[in-house]
Amino acid sequence: MSTDNHFFSDLKHVEAELTYLTPMAEKLVSYAYEPPLGVPRSNGNYEKHKVPIHNARTISDQVSLERQGFDFAAHNSKVSDFYDEDEIRSVYYPEAKQLLKEVTGATEVVIFDHTLRNAQRSQQGEKQIREPVKHVHNDFTAKSGYTRARKVLTQQGIDNIDQVLQKRFALINIWRPIAPVQESPLAVCDALSIVPTDLVAGDLVYPNYTGETYSITYNPSHQWFYFPQMQQDEALFIKCFDSAEDGRARFAGHTGFDDPTSLPDAPPRQSIELRTIVFYPE
Repeated sequence: MSTDNHFFSDLKHVEAELTYLTPMAEKLVSYAYEPPLGVPRSNGNYEKHKVPIHNARTISDQVSLERQGFDFAAHNSKVSDFYDEDEIRSVYYPEAKQLLKEVTGATEVVIFDHTLRNAQRSQQGEKQIREPVKHVHNDFTAKSGYTRARKVLTQQGIDNIDQVLQKRFALINIWRPIAPVQESPLAVCDALSIVPTDLVAGDLVYPNYTGETYSITYNPSHQWFYFPQMQQDEALFIKCFDSAEDGRARFAGHTGFDDPTSLPDAPPRQSIELRTIVFYPE
């Protein structure tokens, strides 16, 4: 349990429903694409819980990746079109690497993929664009953090991978709006308010490989936060794995949610997230 919980109790908040996994006995299996005929997209059942989601803007200088598992920064990007793949890779990737080094003190940052989210464009059939994820999850598990890091480093042609992965590293997402967020903002959970039994490892099946992610079951101790009305010049950092097991934050659950203060005709959220490996100094 985070020792900081009492500190946040007086913050302004919204009450919103979050979608949690219902506890289950069998292994959770979900498909990242349309599964074969007769196979369910997921064998899990989900349940909604209304929770307070605190406005973290007034404490943005007091949260950290080490304690709560998330952080926030103002950042101007020189990208003119986030829907241009070439510009993302040639302009935003180098910007994000530098930003992460400044925020984390990392010696090296490897960016291994990115996801664009826009429900309207996704529903119109643009295959490279996805809708916001609206169930509580974490992108990696205690096992798949290592698996994904090894896969990425192998693809990069890195030698002595075993030696590299003996040093401390983390998998951190950088999430930012492409336009001001007026609906489906991102909520993040204080990683130290999540206990290990809340984390349910599940297979996430892609056409060419199977990954492993955490879905999360409800616990009234969870402490939720968001940054209302995020703008294009703001970035949110979410720690999805840390190889250090010394009590610092390791897995910050997160989810998009239906904000009760959003206007009915609010434009769909547009955002981009980069997934990265951060290597720390020894």
